[in-house]
Amino acid sequence: MTVTASVPATPAGPAGPHGPTGPHGPARTAGVVAARRGAGAVAVVLVLLVAVLALVDITQGTAAVGASDVWRALTGRASSGDTSVVIASRLPRMAAGLLVGIALGAAGAALQAVSRNVLASPDTLAVNAGSYLALGITAVTGISLPLLASSGVAFVGGLAAAAVVLGLSGLGAGTVRLVLAGSALTLGLSAVTEGLLLLFPRQTEGLYQWNQGGIAQSGFGGVLQMAPVAAAGLAGVLLVARRIDALALGEDAARGLGVRIRSTRVTVVVCAALLSTAAVTLAGPIGFVGLCAPALVRPLARRFRGLTHTRTAMPVAGLTGAALVLGSDVLLRALVPADVAVAVPTGVVTSLAGAVFLVVMATRVRQSRATEAPDRLRIRGRAVFVTTTVVLVAVLVAVAVAAVLLGDTKLLLGDVLNWAEGRAGRTVSFVLDTRLPRVLAALLAGGALALSGTLVQAVTRNPLAEPGILGVSGGAAFGAVLLVTTVPLAGSWGLAGAAFAGAAVSSLLVFGLAARDGFRQDRLVLVGFGVATGASALIGLLIILTDPFNATKALTWLSGSTYGRTLPDVIPLALVLAAALVFAVVRRRELDLISLDEDTPRLLGLDPARGRLAFLGVAVLLSATAVAAAGTIGFVGLVAPHAARALVGRRHVRVVPVAVLLGSVLVCGADLAGRTVIAPAQLGAGLMTAVIGTPYFLYLLLRSRR
Repeated sequence: MTVTASVPATPAGPAGPHGPTGPHGPARTAGVVAARRGAGAVAVVLVLLVAVLALVDITQGTAAVGASDVWRALTGRASSGDTSVVIASRLPRMAAGLLVGIALGAAGAALQAVSRNVLASPDTLAVNAGSYLALGITAVTGISLPLLASSGVAFVGGLAAAAVVLGLSGLGAGTVRLVLAGSALTLGLSAVTEGLLLLFPRQTEGLYQWNQGGIAQSGFGGVLQMAPVAAAGLAGVLLVARRIDALALGEDAARGLGVRIRSTRVTVVVCAALLSTAAVTLAGPIGFVGLCAPALVRPLARRFRGLTHTRTAMPVAGLTGAALVLGSDVLLRALVPADVAVAVPTGVVTSLAGAVFLVVMATRVRQSRATEAPDRLRIRGRAVFVTTTVVLVAVLVAVAVAAVLLGDTKLLLGDVLNWAEGRAGRTVSFVLDTRLPRVLAALLAGGALALSGTLVQAVTRNPLAEPGILGVSGGAAFGAVLLVTTVPLAGSWGLAGAAFAGAAVSSLLVFGLAARDGFRQDRLVLVGFGVATGASALIGLLIILTDPFNATKALTWLSGSTYGRTLPDVIPLALVLAAALVFAVVRRRELDLISLDEDTPRLLGLDPARGRLAFLGVAVLLSATAVAAAGTIGFVGLVAPHAARALVGRRHVRVVPVAVLLGSVLVCGADLAGRTVIAPAQLGAGLMTAVIGTPYFLYLLLRSRR
């Protein structure tokens, strides 16, 4: 039998048979009443705000239906056309916004309360990514499910993803571990889903647009089916609200009050997954509402103590979430022409606002000790380095040769020799003219990303830093997509320049805001995650607005595909990689010193700030040119440097060449597997490296937790 404990808002005084008898009993009672009145006043204000936003939202749209027309439609005195617009479209859209906002706000509040982590939300726990993958797998099978059954599939996927993230990060652990585990799992699950979208475009048609998140509805059917699911999740959390309040006192105190900690946490996570499922099934992933709504309520709780209780805070967070969703929809339709606003999902607006909110929060977060254990690496001898290098060179040659010979058309070494001498047939020449640039692009992109990750990890002294996770690759991808969608005939150098401009802006934001206090991991990871999310939302917006019926083309490039690459596309990357290698080798000792601490370089007469800026600039240039040549490829900048240090030690004169070789092998092998394993269909190298890199990254987190 579970004993449910009630946690009082204020310490209780001596009690008699008729109530408090202590000297401050009446004062305390008055304080409790005032706190409840304050919380009630906040709720009333939010209800009025949501009501106003809902009324404004009903009047917005492509049809010329004003407030008076809406009133006549609601009272049954309007024409049939106005009535159909209001009843079939406007009101369902508004109702969906209310339901989605309340569900996500309440889910975020519940997850943050039970995990004692201010960044816990359906986004950071990969709930949306898990639901996205589950629905993608269902779509591929060709099974047509009703909406309620689809919500069950999404619930299973989201709950499984949340369980993995919470298991790796630990309840009550630091914010960094939660964000790292959630973002890594999101990248991996999203990569698998994007692969399904590319392989089965007909079966998954419309799933990419759905993933951007939009509250537009056709009738009340979806809202009516998802409302009971959201109500069940909300009721479940409210039933264990007092246990959640007890957990805030600490695990020992909660056990003393008879609270079963594990069962309480499992119950809350399941109920939060139900709330998220209702929102995701109805409108797709509406980003960051579950993170921002509780964060906006938190300052109010410091003033109105009634909001410190879960039973009060959750409904208020839900109302705040509804205000965020409806406010985003109203703002979008007020600033953008009606015909364009129809195509822009509400989730894009909330994701952009949430990304800014997360970056601001990162600048104010309290710094904690590093969450990862330092690498305990043995000192490797010269013989180990030479042996490792020789083996990697042999593997690289074997992979490169296999990549040239294998594909849709299998070739022999003799065909390659004849092609080199100009004596090959037309078919062989065509195959090699298109295949060889792909192989070179994969090799060079892998080496560039590995070297970029090596420099970033050394400068930030963070073994879990990586250009993709820190938003640098996302900024480069946004710059490249922006140029491709606006100037389709742009050349290789223009694409590289646009990618570098995007990477430069994102890196200035990330490293500039994280430079204070010496690139502490909390700030660096949180700012990077926010920038990466904002870049992803902008990329989705560009694809939807400029080419809504050809998302497969953009997904192919964003998946890290080398398809269609030519030798001119590879030249900028080759030049940048060669120059960066020379730079890293020449300044290898300075790189070793900067990776140690802040004081040692100064004692030896070096300027660590200037050196750090130079190394970061080279890393950004490498990442940008790699993205321009081969699309977005994640985790290479994490896996290759980490594996290189494990093989040959910390000295960068050894780490740099080994990491570059490992990166080239990884990307070239991924590209080879992507175009041969399921031939004639193809998958981008970025998807393959994400599938490989995600488990490795999560393993690093698990090992650091131990």
